[in-house]
Order: sequence, then C-alpha cells, then structure tokens
Amino acid sequence: MIDKTAREAQAIRDARALFAEALTDLGLMEPFFHRTAADIDRLIEAAVTGYVDSMLAQGARKERTGTAHDDPIPF
Repeated sequence: MIDKTAREAQAIRDARALFAEALTDLGLMEPFFHRTAADIDRLIEAAVTGYVDSMLAQGARKERTGTAHDDPIPF
C-alpha cells in the first residue's frame, strides 16, 4: 500500500464504477459483489501502481531506434 494523497484516494474511489463495469462486462462481478470497498480499492491500487511503475521504467530506457514509437505498425 502507498501513502496516498487525498487526490489519489479520490481517484481510486472514482475508479470503482469503471472497475465494476468491466467486471460486469466480463461476467466476473459475482465473486467481487460482496467485497468491501477497501478490498476493491486494493485491487485498483495494485493495477494502477503496476501500470505507473512500468511506464516510469519504460520512460527511463531508450527506445531501440531512439524514436518515441518504434513498434511495428499492426496493419
């Protein structure tokens, strides 16, 4: 767990609705339906922390070609 600022805590609470929508769309809401808000916030925080950590690590590495976008075009 991180020591969240008030804005970070609010952002996590605001993400609950989208998280619930994604769970519902994927047919996964049932196992999460009776979880506490703290449990849901922990899952959201884990996903966001992993995402941000990865983006920071990627930003610290130089791309293969030196350009911002060097992945092959997918079409």
